[in-house]
Amino acid sequence: MAQDAAAPSGATQLPEITVTAPSPIQRRNLVPARTPARVARAVPARNRESAPPAQPAPVATAGQQGVLPVVTDQFATVTVVPNEEIRREGGATLGDVLFSKPGITGSSFAPGASSRPIIRGLDVNRVGIVENGIGGGGASDLGEDHFVPIDPLATNQIEVVRGPAALRYGSTSIGGVVSATNNRIPDALPSCAAAPFQSYGLPAKAPLANAGCVTVETRTAVSSVDRGVEGGILLDAGGGNFAIHADAYGRKSSDYNIPSYPYLFDQTRPVNGRQPNSAAQADGASIGGSYIFQGGFIGAAITQNDSLYHIPGIDGADHQTRIDGHQTKFTAKGEYRPDAAAIDAVRFWAGATDYKHNEIGLADPNDPTTDGVRQTFTNKEQEGRIEVQMAPFNARFAAVTTAFGFQAGHQELTAPSPDNPGTLFNGLWDPNNNNRVAGYVFNEFKFSEATKAQIAGRIEHVDLHGSTPDFPADFLPDGNPQASIARNPSYTPKSGSIGLIQNLPGDLVGSITAQYVERAPKPAELFSRGGHDATGTFDIGNPNLTIETAKSVEIGLRKANGPLRFEATAYYTRFDNFIYRRLTGVMCDGDFNSCGAPGGELNQAVYSQRDAIFRGGEFQSQLDVGPLHGGIWGIENQFDVVRATFTDGTNVPRIPPVRAGGGLFWRDANWLVRVNLLHAFAQNDIALIGETPTAGYNLLKAEISYKTKLDSSWFGAREMMVGLVGNNLLNENIRNSVSYTKDVVLMPGIGVRAFANLKF
Repeated sequence: MAQDAAAPSGATQLPEITVTAPSPIQRRNLVPARTPARVARAVPARNRESAPPAQPAPVATAGQQGVLPVVTDQFATVTVVPNEEIRREGGATLGDVLFSKPGITGSSFAPGASSRPIIRGLDVNRVGIVENGIGGGGASDLGEDHFVPIDPLATNQIEVVRGPAALRYGSTSIGGVVSATNNRIPDALPSCAAAPFQSYGLPAKAPLANAGCVTVETRTAVSSVDRGVEGGILLDAGGGNFAIHADAYGRKSSDYNIPSYPYLFDQTRPVNGRQPNSAAQADGASIGGSYIFQGGFIGAAITQNDSLYHIPGIDGADHQTRIDGHQTKFTAKGEYRPDAAAIDAVRFWAGATDYKHNEIGLADPNDPTTDGVRQTFTNKEQEGRIEVQMAPFNARFAAVTTAFGFQAGHQELTAPSPDNPGTLFNGLWDPNNNNRVAGYVFNEFKFSEATKAQIAGRIEHVDLHGSTPDFPADFLPDGNPQASIARNPSYTPKSGSIGLIQNLPGDLVGSITAQYVERAPKPAELFSRGGHDATGTFDIGNPNLTIETAKSVEIGLRKANGPLRFEATAYYTRFDNFIYRRLTGVMCDGDFNSCGAPGGELNQAVYSQRDAIFRGGEFQSQLDVGPLHGGIWGIENQFDVVRATFTDGTNVPRIPPVRAGGGLFWRDANWLVRVNLLHAFAQNDIALIGETPTAGYNLLKAEISYKTKLDSSWFGAREMMVGLVGNNLLNENIRNSVSYTKDVVLMPGIGVRAFANLKF
């Protein structure tokens, strides 16, 4: 075992992190760690003589574990979760992985199975989720109980993008974008310790390598709180002009342990120390490949995601509710860098997804033979995007770089229910579809090495086709609501932003951005007209919704280098015509005729619009205090707050609490030891109807991990990372204030996770 030498005392080896999601303008002086030879090809032709020569590069040496990654070259906050942190932290969903990040949490509808990221209090219809630049598909934005078909086991990096850069992906990303990346479509030949690295970034005359190269990575873990087991294997191979990738993963867990009784308002049910009906399992696989040529690449992949998970809560446990979901996704992307004075790069992304899930459960809790499909969701979606980045040109007052893009998509949604076949309103909504096209432009002005500005704009057009009854419905003599009416609304939202980055003394970087974003209503907001068991609501869409507008200002101060690293952000957003699910206080059952009748189990919820104001801030820092036993010890802390009210002073529902935390760490070139406590304050700023206060909690975590290079002659592995992570070590009752199920679902109790990662 060849152990790496420890870093010199007092030195901090910063991790080599490259972000890809924030902007279509890629600054080529930021060289990806795994493609260092790309720098020569990245410089515009007329300036290429100043570029360093391209050299074959060995396997890149990553920085020390646990160093806080701070992104300073973007115009708004970007949170990066690199590969090693994903492996250490675990988490079965994107919401689980991001749960404790400043300004971010998860919906936690079904912990460990269904938890969608929430950014600054904004959720489903205002947070985009993409994988390798293409929408994640699925139906997680149509219901909080639906899983996101992107698994952290197959993910190499997660980026959370806020602010103007979200204009790249659409107005429905007004709160931010969660971008997961992996190597399912390779953009370079794999790098091996025994073979020289080659990429399409070599000079135009240089031949590509013909030598073959194969790398394999295994990812495994076990967890005590849910008796969980997970494993994945990733393979990358290449030779000549071709690179291929394949991966497969699986995970399985049983009902997880909880600290105490989970149901706040019903003390009569047996629990036995576990959250009833919380077991889950998931698996998936992907294969893809690329043709890599001088100046670019083109590739494609096909991916299958499957998930079967139970829905915790009183109703879910009584009816043994579970969701059986399947997604098949095809994706393609490519890049071409011509030898041209005007065009730096042309890039494209394309994808098509076929998604379906069945919501299964007992129609009669006392009769197990009534088990069957209660609701089905399908989503067939196609999307494409092309971007052109122009070479920088000298405008005398600044070097100007322009990138523009075109995006188009089509979506078909259904939500049939077999409970009432043949009835007029069958399911949460009738089949509906939408088409969208958009164009956007980003202009970046480099006034000097210390000062940069950006102006960006986007215009899109959305056509939606569906049906819904009028509300309130005029009931006919036979007790049925009026006939369904075809609805074909269309919207043309327009958005723009301006930002400034200024380097300051002491390695500080300041930024300020302002943006104006319009958002078109989503299908669920327009066309819903039925029971939604996930949220316990009878949802009624509003076909008369208008465009939602957000006007935001964000200021930030960041420092990425040296013993003190931190980022601080404050923001203010004014929403005009904010769309939300408004509880009326009326109870319903399965149809319109039941609304207002005694004994209803579903809260009537009408999609409505009001003006609202969101304001808040985030802070996180890490300080290397000094050397200790051959490594470095230090302290870290974090804080986040979001306050959201309507303009009459009442509270926007389901907003995250104020959180503050900190901890200690020690690290060297191989070891990372870390203890961290996050305190969430009680959330008493709640909606007037249908929301209860949420108690505060303390989340204590501790971890130890070891990473080293290996002598591959032993058993073939060339790198290893192993570790233990303890979660909720105080075994506290944790309820997530943003979750619709928080009064009946506790987050997992005390648990230990052991993981091992091997690279061959």
